[in-house]
Amino acid sequence: MFTLSELWSGGERQGSYKLLKPWWEVFMDYLLVLMLMVSILAGTLLLSRDGVVCVPIHSFSINYTSPMDPMPDSVFTGAKQSSESPAKGRRTNLDFQQYIYISQVCYHEALPWYSRFLPYVTLLHTLILMASGCFWFHFPLTSARIEHFLSLLAKCCESPWTTRALSHTAKLDTRFSEAEQVVRPKVQVTSSYKTRKSSQDSGTDSPLLAGTDSASTTTQPSPCPSTLSHCSTQSALSVKEPVLPAQVVPDGSRPGATLDRSDREQARALFERVRRFRAHCESSDVIYKVYTAQAVFKVMKFILIVSYTTPLLGSISFSHVCQPRSHALTGYSIFQCSHSLSSVLRKLMQAYVLLLFLFGLLGVYALFWIFHKSLRQYSFQSLREKGSMLDAPDLHNDLAFLLHMADQYDPLLAQRLSVFLSPVSETRLLEESLERRWGAERLRSVTTCDQQGRSLLQLVALPRLPPALFTLSQLEVLKLELIGDAKLTAQISNMTALREMHLYHCSASVEPGALQHLQEHLETLHLTFTQATEIPVWVYSLRGLQELHLTGRLSSEGGMGRGWALGSLRQLRHLRILVLRGTLQKVPGELSELAGSLLKLEIHNEGTRLLVLTGLRRLTGLAEVQLQGCQLERLPSALLTLTGLRSLDLQHNSLRTLEELLGLQHLRRLSSLRLACNHVLALPASVGVLRSLELLDLAHNQLQNLPSALFTLRRLRRLLLAGNLLEELPAEVGALMLLSELDLSANRLECLPKELFGSCVELRCLNVANNSLGTLPAGLGSLTQLSRLDVRGNSLEELPVELGCCFGLRGGGLLAENWLMHTLPRQVRDILQQPSSSEPPSRPNSDCFPNFSTAQWSFHSALESRI
Repeated sequence: MFTLSELWSGGERQGSYKLLKPWWEVFMDYLLVLMLMVSILAGTLLLSRDGVVCVPIHSFSINYTSPMDPMPDSVFTGAKQSSESPAKGRRTNLDFQQYIYISQVCYHEALPWYSRFLPYVTLLHTLILMASGCFWFHFPLTSARIEHFLSLLAKCCESPWTTRALSHTAKLDTRFSEAEQVVRPKVQVTSSYKTRKSSQDSGTDSPLLAGTDSASTTTQPSPCPSTLSHCSTQSALSVKEPVLPAQVVPDGSRPGATLDRSDREQARALFERVRRFRAHCESSDVIYKVYTAQAVFKVMKFILIVSYTTPLLGSISFSHVCQPRSHALTGYSIFQCSHSLSSVLRKLMQAYVLLLFLFGLLGVYALFWIFHKSLRQYSFQSLREKGSMLDAPDLHNDLAFLLHMADQYDPLLAQRLSVFLSPVSETRLLEESLERRWGAERLRSVTTCDQQGRSLLQLVALPRLPPALFTLSQLEVLKLELIGDAKLTAQISNMTALREMHLYHCSASVEPGALQHLQEHLETLHLTFTQATEIPVWVYSLRGLQELHLTGRLSSEGGMGRGWALGSLRQLRHLRILVLRGTLQKVPGELSELAGSLLKLEIHNEGTRLLVLTGLRRLTGLAEVQLQGCQLERLPSALLTLTGLRSLDLQHNSLRTLEELLGLQHLRRLSSLRLACNHVLALPASVGVLRSLELLDLAHNQLQNLPSALFTLRRLRRLLLAGNLLEELPAEVGALMLLSELDLSANRLECLPKELFGSCVELRCLNVANNSLGTLPAGLGSLTQLSRLDVRGNSLEELPVELGCCFGLRGGGLLAENWLMHTLPRQVRDILQQPSSSEPPSRPNSDCFPNFSTAQWSFHSALESRI
């Protein structure tokens, strides 16, 4: 049993298959229906009325040599003439049952097989031909592709974007054709202007893009590129009669139906489905081969049927002689039988052969069409000649064959499919989607501020840049991540405040007008890529660039870091900061081209060993150098030539010894030295030669003690010693009177020297977390400038009440465990929890100091004496 839905879906499927049936297939189907009807009619007659009528023949009449030869007509005529009396018949003495028996026996013995079974054979052949006619629709390797193609074709025809694109193309073609008809007869152009190139002929070839361009500009396009576009002034024309100019209204200015968001998303999904189906179908030609084999089979079947059916038609006769060997039953040995349906059967079979002959002619024509035309290639040349869909690509293999078959039904189907094969059409859809989804208001709403307070816009995973982006004149920082086609047009000149740009895996292209604007205004550029070949060429021509960050693979696979064309950096005459994040094996010598301008060089090598650093010798103007993750084991000797160096950062390397510190005494301007996250075992006494040092970072090393020469650096303001193995802090630390930050966290300290709190009065940040401190010195209250104190992770039992004098710790400046905070008096806790003020009060009654009751000022005697 079949449900109604199954029958309905089957009818719809058969109805969709007709799109791939050419006219000869339709005629062949009708011929097969007629052949089937003839076969069924003949078979029905045989089943209902077929039979033979037999009468006995006396043995004395004629001796027959062959029982199958029919009796000649002379036997009956001679007997009739020899009788002088009227014919009254011959008695046979046979009853009705004997006649029936003889007729049944003679039907099977005397009647030939083709007279009994030919209609059934033709019915079987007709069914085989009908099955072979739609075999390619049901073959497993082809049916899925055909159904997918038909579904895509139906969606392409029903999509609102198809109607809009075709109507836009038709309007544009009509405008230009009407303009040519109006202008050409009335304007004569001199020969000097006929040879001049049109300034507007270099536009987009496809009318889909032409409409977009015309909508975005106020200048009307020339209605006749071959005549009017060659003449820029009226003096170049010789007009015989007044001419009415042809007005072409841009498409964007006319009100029309717009696509909603769901229609645009469906169209974008349909573009992707068509792209994938094209790649799948163009990889093989199985549909073409199956259809060709099907056509060859039908022709061979036609030849086979005609070859044996035609000779048998002449053998279908009316009378037959039968010798049933029934003399003992009837008394007769020979019977004359007549086949009543022989004439009808002969005519029906002749009609069948005629229909089969027409079927064969159509099959031969189909084979000729298959082998004569190149059906595995399809070109939209006709659409290109009409001026529409100029960029529709040529197709191959199965997709080309299916379009050839669809053209036999309706050529407009291929035109509708070409809308979703055209890259320009897809571009126009994406631009329209971006315009409506990412308008100026939407872009302003997602604009944020960075840490410096600058306006920041970040766009991620868009197919292209929205046109409204170039209207944000106040935007300062632009971040583009994973943009498929980031094209910077000349409209970027409207972004006058743009100073910084980030390109994260974006293949950005720049128009000449946009490049000129970037050369004058862009100051900072961040590029993230996979290979150095992905760096856009226009980056090297940004002569106004001051800061460049490059993140990606900068070296070749087997070379020494020449995978990136560093020689082009010589055009960046104003470059001040260069940051390289990749896997370099050497400092490129080409950086010497920037020796006159480069002030800061950062190399983050991600754990790859930097073998050659001689390229630093020529960069004598460097003030800051960062070499992180370069697996350095010693201080590079190339640094000794950088006499103007102010900051040196060698964090995250493999330094074990610092014996080369003595060579840094020539760097008289060196004020910052960062050696954190290395394997330094001891700090040599030669560190004392770095008299200008203000910051020393030795965190996360393996230091066990500190030399006395370290505390001779009178200018030292920041000393970072976290994550070492220090068990004692020397008392000489009091000599660092300018010290403002001291980090001793994650060591093994058990106590702190009193000199630290008596002399380092400028100390603002003290971190002693994760040590083994049992108590804090009472002199801690003398650090009036202290604004941050971290004592977490120690063995403290209580906190000194002198912390109440450290006014800078108010508002969360003291970091300790909650239970430890409760060891302080409530009054001190209240003071520390109050919001911090800019300056400590000079007396309790001042306006900036909080008012407390008399009981609240009753501290311990020691604290009262200090107050």
